[in-house]
Amino acid sequence: MPGSHLPLLEEGMARWPFGPPNAGIALDFVGAPPALDELRSLVEERWKALPRLTQTLVVPGGVRTGLGRWTGRHRWARRDDHGPAQQVAGADSTLREAVNQWFHRPFPAGRPPWSLHLLRGTTEGEFSLLFRMHHSLLDGRSLTTLLRALFDDGRPLEEAASLAVPGPRRRTVRPGVAAGGPPGLLTTGRAVPLPHQGAREPAYTVVRLRADVLRAAREAVRAGEAGSERPATTNEVFLATVSGVLRSCLSASAAGSAGGAGDGSAEPRQVWLSVPVDERPDDCGEFLGNAFANVRVPAPVTLSDPAARLSACTGLLATVTRPRRTSERLLEGTLAAIPGAALALAGGRIFAPAYAPAACSYVHLRERGQTLAGRPLRRLTIVPMVPPADTATFALGGCTPGHTLSVATNSGSRDAGLLAEAFLDELTLLAAGTG
Repeated sequence: MPGSHLPLLEEGMARWPFGPPNAGIALDFVGAPPALDELRSLVEERWKALPRLTQTLVVPGGVRTGLGRWTGRHRWARRDDHGPAQQVAGADSTLREAVNQWFHRPFPAGRPPWSLHLLRGTTEGEFSLLFRMHHSLLDGRSLTTLLRALFDDGRPLEEAASLAVPGPRRRTVRPGVAAGGPPGLLTTGRAVPLPHQGAREPAYTVVRLRADVLRAAREAVRAGEAGSERPATTNEVFLATVSGVLRSCLSASAAGSAGGAGDGSAEPRQVWLSVPVDERPDDCGEFLGNAFANVRVPAPVTLSDPAARLSACTGLLATVTRPRRTSERLLEGTLAAIPGAALALAGGRIFAPAYAPAACSYVHLRERGQTLAGRPLRRLTIVPMVPPADTATFALGGCTPGHTLSVATNSGSRDAGLLAEAFLDELTLLAAGTG
């Protein structure tokens, strides 16, 4: 069956060693849910021209031994007889129940690896739409593009725009944001012990952020030149708050091992946060696929004052659009030709807690007053992939009515809950302006 090989990033996710590489976004709405046929008709109208949604994932054939072990690659194949409405289903489940039921199971072979589910809400008078996907198929920006098209002011997405692959020019994080420049590809730092207060198993939890607390936290530090200062961005607050959580984990570990208080600064190595950055230039905004790069930024865990941590995080994710360097294209092409070898050599390091003990992902819809068949949007919640062992993923989902924080970990539900509670505590300290 003909098809195109996966790029290196997508091949890496197809080989994800910590469970099926499933991820998703849930949108919560106020009101009675639409009829399932109404939703299917809307999906067919708005998404019918999108070849990406007809792709099926084909695994390397045969037994992977010898050279095939290192060069075997997954590929995409088209299934044009399978319309998007066929991927829409209803379920008498909440988001939490759906995550437990579906996200640890692979998608069936021979079908496009995505689905849209109409779920009941956690309270009466609410419902949710959950888009679930194999992460090799789409990234977070793709999901917001798709979901925006379903809103009442949306429009059918165009095939040409969905296929506009970012070419030589990419958005990248401005170099030199950290002392000494960005880390090398395989540079490791300091691991951060998680609480480890339960069974070692994949876990996921969600908490809501108070809008007034988040606003106050943004005002804790003013950034920019004199006369044009701005509040900190939500993303900068997010990174600073996660840094505070990691600092508290280091302090708890030091206190436990030394029998006394720890300040989290005994170990000099840098703690790194892994952050996905959208690489689409402005003229490729509706490209559907994976067009992001994971960059690492320093977590200021040695700073005791929350406002100082926020100051250290301002500007870390400022981006520029520039041509891709020849060396970047050559390296990616070489590694993509031998994906098994590349991932085997790098996997032990890039998946280690010392490489990045936490990942931070922020997905948001900025538009006000979004509705689906007249039902107002209330929340956006992210379901991240199961992270590497002994690490955590913090995922912030935002829309104008408010924000939710998702925490995923491989170290059990007790740890996920403790990390979420610690985030709320750190955000409150930042908003209050106290250390």
